[in-house]
Amino acid sequence: MSKPDPKCPICGKSASKEDWPFCSDRCRKVDLNRWLSEGYAIPGAADESAPTEED
Repeated sequence: MSKPDPKCPICGKSASKEDWPFCSDRCRKVDLNRWLSEGYAIPGAADESAPTEED
């Protein structure tokens, strides 16, 4: 049983070996831009050390 071709997470086309997991350098850069512009976020616990209005 063969595995299905991996899909690019940006556009859904088949991923290339050179740009895996993306299909092209363009999609790789789109993803990087989303990280750098805070389009993506990793969920985590609330920061309890952050100052509040009461401090």
